[in-house]
Amino acid sequence: MLVLKNGTLMTMCSKTFKGDIAVKEGKIAAVDYGLPTENAQVRDVSGCYIMPGIIDAHSHIGLQESGTRETDHNEKANPISPQMRAIDAINPQDIAFSESREVGITTCATGPGSINLIGGTFAAVKTYGNTVENMLLKHPVAMKAALGENPKFRYTEMGISPKSRLASAAIIRAALAAAVEYDRKAELYDSDYLQMPDRNLGLEALLPVIRGDLPLKIHVHRADDIATAIRIAEEFNIHFTLDHCSEGFMITDRLLSALSKRCDGIIIGPLMNYKRKLECSKKQGVKLPKLLHDAGIEFAICTDFPEMIPVCMMPQIALSVTEGLPEDTALKAVTITAARILGISDRVGSLEVGKDADIAVFSGHPLDYRSVCLMTLINGKIVYERK
Repeated sequence: MLVLKNGTLMTMCSKTFKGDIAVKEGKIAAVDYGLPTENAQVRDVSGCYIMPGIIDAHSHIGLQESGTRETDHNEKANPISPQMRAIDAINPQDIAFSESREVGITTCATGPGSINLIGGTFAAVKTYGNTVENMLLKHPVAMKAALGENPKFRYTEMGISPKSRLASAAIIRAALAAAVEYDRKAELYDSDYLQMPDRNLGLEALLPVIRGDLPLKIHVHRADDIATAIRIAEEFNIHFTLDHCSEGFMITDRLLSALSKRCDGIIIGPLMNYKRKLECSKKQGVKLPKLLHDAGIEFAICTDFPEMIPVCMMPQIALSVTEGLPEDTALKAVTITAARILGISDRVGSLEVGKDADIAVFSGHPLDYRSVCLMTLINGKIVYERK
């Protein structure tokens, strides 16, 4: 058993307090004052802040590799490619995983990019492990979809559809409608796909989406694209998240309505990158979280790696706090709120007994730019320690 003693515990599920946290067999065993230390490895972390491991709710880590031209996050052949799986392309040896651990990031939702209208499944992975199987927290965690300039530009460049927002929406609707019909046929075979004469891996991958078991993770920036995403999701009665949601501040009433139905959450970010896309010209950057918070909208904040590197995760939320976002809301946006939106809050996101012992220890308050991550634990193992 490992006991971290005398730290300031930011649990994300109760009040912050000074105390101890015990880790045993990969899980959090106790969070309290004055925990016993018999037969335990003890680390005195006086003056330090202890928080749940940071969660990056939207990333392409391991698929768009660091320092190379390897880009396995987009298959630029068919705008509808739901059969693609992040787990088949993640490189656990990518240096970005160790860089993530060095800043306290312990879990990432990673998967296909936004070139395709439907691009395949995302996975939630820990940032430590030598194989995908060792890192995997949950797969699939979502099915990636995209609207706006990314798919439109790429396929216009290739001379095929979609060349417009009209076509983008129509093609997505057609794919979901085909999945509904495939589901009807599957029932005739008691879902024994191997016996179906017209087995289709793409439509199989969409079945959990149209059945309401897997959210569509929709890349959107412009307000009109956000509204289209909601319209399509509500037409097919599916769960979904709105990722990036850069102009969401313009239509907060529409977001609130969607959140009251089958929208599982809003994931915003990256907040500090350059407005290089035409559709991001009105992007509010680090001011966006406060605008959404004031409208009563809960959200997670992501890096969208490699759009923003791991070391920028905490500075972006710290700058959001300088714009008026409450500290507690900011920290929850990269811990328990992110975990809830991703459907993994039973395992990670807060310092609670029984959850995975994914923990980040900072030298000072995590939102202080002078603070550094001193220690990162994943599944109870110290996977990074600052020398």
